[in-house]
Amino acid sequence: MQPRIVTLNKQKLIGKRLTMSLADNQTFKLWQSFMPRRKEIKNNFTTKLFSMQVYPQSFDFTFSNLKAEFEKWVAIEVADFATVPAEMETYILKGGLYAVFDYKGLSTDTKIFEYIFGTWLPNSKNYLLDDRPHFEILGDKYKNNDPNSEEEIWIPIKIYGA
Repeated sequence: MQPRIVTLNKQKLIGKRLTMSLADNQTFKLWQSFMPRRKEIKNNFTTKLFSMQVYPQSFDFTFSNLKAEFEKWVAIEVADFATVPAEMETYILKGGLYAVFDYKGLSTDTKIFEYIFGTWLPNSKNYLLDDRPHFEILGDKYKNNDPNSEEEIWIPIKIYGA
């Protein structure tokens, strides 16, 4: 599976976040708190949702330490931060180069990430992992817990040697 290489422009997001680890995965809790309130975000561009991970610079992408903490966000892109619903926060997603993988399958299947970090990235002669947020875009074809679900997986990269 080869990704598309895309340059992302800066985006403004509004959403909710939690600190978690893979061993203490609270993604369900985060989505459960966000989805009933997403209509309160009035100045959004789209209905596509961001499932975003902000990893510390020292994060080990071999995933050998399942207790390593990171920030998980659920958000939507907005035009501005003029109105932010109570208990929600803003985030400016920096632009930059991303490898975008079109994924079809269960969101709980980790094989795609094993491929990205264990095969594609190490064998890429042109790209290195960059220290920016990772995210998935969940659009109209996303269906939770459905093997036919489709989403885009965005991995931050930089050109080798740049």
